[in-house]
Amino acid sequence: MKENSLQKSRQRETNKVAAVFLAPVMLILVLYVFYPIVNTFQTSLYEWNGISADKIFIGISNWSKLIKDGNFWFAFSNNIKIMILSICIQIPLGLAMATFLDFAGKKTNVFKVIWFIPMLVSSVAIGFLFTYALATKGGMISSISNFFGGPNIDLLGNPSTALYTIIAIIAWQFTPFYMVYCMAAYTNISPEVFEAARIDGATRGQYFWKIALPLLTPSLKSAAILSMVGSLKYFDLIYVMTNGGPGRSTELMATYMYKLSFSEFNMGYGSAVAAGMFLLISVIALFTMKVINGKGED
Repeated sequence: MKENSLQKSRQRETNKVAAVFLAPVMLILVLYVFYPIVNTFQTSLYEWNGISADKIFIGISNWSKLIKDGNFWFAFSNNIKIMILSICIQIPLGLAMATFLDFAGKKTNVFKVIWFIPMLVSSVAIGFLFTYALATKGGMISSISNFFGGPNIDLLGNPSTALYTIIAIIAWQFTPFYMVYCMAAYTNISPEVFEAARIDGATRGQYFWKIALPLLTPSLKSAAILSMVGSLKYFDLIYVMTNGGPGRSTELMATYMYKLSFSEFNMGYGSAVAAGMFLLISVIALFTMKVINGKGED
């Protein structure tokens, strides 16, 4: 009986200590995560300019408008394009870079620094950098074209190439993140596994495809989910470089929401767009994790 009471007393003390340490975290989550989400859904039920104290309750009118809004769904399709191409470009390149660094050893440490530099630069700075580098007159691409006698090339001003140019820049910036992610995954593979494979006569290519890649698959799945969620809520680089243009060719859900809320002062409908983003991203993320976990169990 004494042991049980002592154990219960220790458990109560542990719970008190845990509550003390968790309280600040829960407070921050409530203030900066849960409350803004709830408030966004509430605001989406009103007609409001975001400044005046007068809010007109209009029920689900904003949501009805959102469902029929072609601009929103076009922006969503652009997000899907970025998501698919980001996963297909960034993760394979990051894996290839990490594999090279892992196989080559310490003599390639300089590449770790050089290749990681894009991740150290803010998206806003990268946006301005590439805006000037890709300028129609005097830009890097146009200068090369002019050197060979060709015309000026406007990649960001052409609706058919602007989005894919942005995707290439996003890949340049974030591929180093997945390189580091894959390097960390490689550290979970014991060096003895590689040594055993080499003793059995496996080449580096056979070791990678037959042994390393299957062991890296769980980490690659997690990387794909990170890339997917990040692509669906992307904002800053596109806003700096094209502001959703030319026309609507690079419009994303986040830039569309920002324009409605802070340029057109339609905070009610902008909140509906933000809430719609939240629901779409949540559904896609949950569905993707369900599919990945289901395949993992099989």
